[in-house]
Amino acid sequence: MNKHTQLGMNRTGIQMSPLDTAKLKNIAAEVPPDVGGNSDVLAAFRGKFVADAEPIGSVPVPGNLKGLVGTAMEKLTGHHIEVLVDKLGERLAFERTGVRLYEAILAKTSALEDISEPLVQALRRFRNEELVHFELVKSVLLQLGADPTAQTPCADAAGVASSGILKAITDPRTTLAQSLDALLAAELIDNAGWELLIKLAGHVDHTEWIEQFQLALKQEAHHLATVRLYVENEILRDSAALR
Repeated sequence: MNKHTQLGMNRTGIQMSPLDTAKLKNIAAEVPPDVGGNSDVLAAFRGKFVADAEPIGSVPVPGNLKGLVGTAMEKLTGHHIEVLVDKLGERLAFERTGVRLYEAILAKTSALEDISEPLVQALRRFRNEELVHFELVKSVLLQLGADPTAQTPCADAAGVASSGILKAITDPRTTLAQSLDALLAAELIDNAGWELLIKLAGHVDHTEWIEQFQLALKQEAHHLATVRLYVENEILRDSAALR
C-alpha cells in the first residue's frame, strides 16, 4: 500500500473534460429538476417529518428492585435520573466504539512499513484506556440499577454518528494519516462527552463519580493531544516525501 499522497488519473473534476464543460452547463440550465421547489420547500417537507416522528427510543425502566427504588427516590428529589442514564448509555456505546477504532488502526499499522514504534505503543495504551473507561461507565450504570446492555436513545444516535469514523479507519484504502484524522474527530467528540457527563453528574447530585470521570477526561485529553500531534507529523512527513 502506497501511504503517500500522489498525483493520478482522478477524473472526478470538471477540468478533466473541458470540451464537455459547456454542454454540461447547458444541460443543467435547460433540464429542470424532476421535483420542483427550492430549499424552503425542502425545509418545510423535512419539518413535517420531524413533527410527525416518534422519539428515537426510550430509557428502559430498571429491571430490578434496586433500580426501581433508586429511580423513585430520584423522582422525589426532583431529579430526572433517566437523563443521566441516557448519557451514560451514550458514553458506554462511544467507549466501546473507541476500543474498536484503536484496534482497527492498530491492525492498519501492522500492515504498513516504516511505522513509528512510539506511535504504536501510544495507540495500544489508548486502546486499553478506552476499555477501562467502558468498564467504568458499565459499573456506574449497574450501581444506578440500570441495564448496561440496553441501547438508550443517545447511545443509538452516537452509534450512527460514529459509524462513519469507523468506516473511514477500517477502509483498507485510507492512509495512516487519513485514519488518524478520523480518529482525531472521535477524540474531539469523546472529550466533549466526558466534560458534559461530569457537569450532569454534579447537576443531579451524583458527585461520587466525578473524580473517576475527571480522570477519564484527563486521559482522553491526552489521547486528543497525542493523536493531533501524530496527524500533523504524518501530514508533514507525507509532504516531505513528495519533495
